[in-house]
Amino acid sequence: MTANVEAIISSAFVMEHKSNIRGRVWTALKKVAYPDSRFHDNFDEFIPDFVDSTDAVNRLMQLSCYISCKTIFVTPDNCLEELRRKSLEQGKKLLITTYGIRRGFWMIDPAMISATRYEYAATLDGLERVARNITLSEMLDESLKIDLMVTGAGAINMEGVRFGKGHGFFDLEWGMLYTLGIVTQDTPVVAIVHDCQVLSEDLTPEEFDTVCNHVITPSRTINIDSVMKPTYGILWDKLREGMFENIPSLQELKAMQSI
Repeated sequence: MTANVEAIISSAFVMEHKSNIRGRVWTALKKVAYPDSRFHDNFDEFIPDFVDSTDAVNRLMQLSCYISCKTIFVTPDNCLEELRRKSLEQGKKLLITTYGIRRGFWMIDPAMISATRYEYAATLDGLERVARNITLSEMLDESLKIDLMVTGAGAINMEGVRFGKGHGFFDLEWGMLYTLGIVTQDTPVVAIVHDCQVLSEDLTPEEFDTVCNHVITPSRTINIDSVMKPTYGILWDKLREGMFENIPSLQELKAMQSI
């Protein structure tokens, strides 16, 4: 058996493993999740908000890495809307991507908008009307550093290995920011999830899967020691079909690396 064939078989096994995990967790998640206005309860398309997510957000805000941070990368997940609002109220800058990274990265500086608009700015519909679009080149020009990354998840285990919706967007966001030095191995990564999404079993990660330092649920805080995050940047040959064509930030990064 050639190395190529072995790699294909291994990749297929991991994808099936992830799919089975998501299906099992999502059955439980439907009982506590709030439907999305566009995607209803199709968790292939979005990561939902859930019952008692406020308790999880409050737990996260007690972490020292949150208290001390000035700029946070927050994914556009429904369960993080309240975190985005509260972070703006506390004067923290937010870097957020649009859904599917299709319109790139956006920066919200609470000092630049009225406090009456924080709640609107925290929503995905309000984001682009309030925030400033920022390119990767502009991040470098402004010497941007991210102090903390926060994401939702489809499923996650006690070792911080997370699976998202199955598209790999968070791993792309990490890869782009890591390539440019905007995040490093020392940048804490936190996942906010419902208790039913946390698994005690081993999960099989792929080489580009971003492992979390902390897992926060409404009822507990799980801290993981000695987390190693991906150092490859973007694995161009691993991109799903259409990703490069549909994500301008990937095109920009490719062009920057070609100079």
